[in-house]
Amino acid sequence: MAILTAASVPLYQMFCAVTGIGGTTNTAEYSPDKNMILDREVTVLFNADINGNLPWYFKPAQRRVKVKVGEEALIFYKAVNQSDKPVTGVATFNVTPFKTAYYFNKIECFCFTEQTLQPGEEVDMAVSFYIDPEFANDDNVEEIKEMTLSYTFFPSDDYNKQFE
Repeated sequence: MAILTAASVPLYQMFCAVTGIGGTTNTAEYSPDKNMILDREVTVLFNADINGNLPWYFKPAQRRVKVKVGEEALIFYKAVNQSDKPVTGVATFNVTPFKTAYYFNKIECFCFTEQTLQPGEEVDMAVSFYIDPEFANDDNVEEIKEMTLSYTFFPSDDYNKQFE
């Protein structure tokens, strides 16, 4: 029972990544070949939230970007530690509508990695992504013209307590 409990979080995360359940995206090492870029465009909106216990300012540098399916995009989020001491945070994410998450592929992301900001430090955090060309072949997402990539930053202690 203890082994099953310890393995439940990684197994759940793996299940969500494979199925896109709960808005979990896929990861990729690189974008598709340039000849895989399609004419279909999707607007990706960006959202940023922070847990009330984290003394940070956290916002996307841009609110939206229009991308062609299969085209790699690079966007940034800005984070500022507004406290007078070093603070470590970690971000979770999702993509909505949930049924589109399976097609959203992140190449580079700051999520699930602890980020320590010094007092007053300001950083730009990159997200590189593309929408899988298979998106265009799925009748279940045919009406989708917009997706939202949303991040929530938590103090790392609060985030790690979820998995103890």
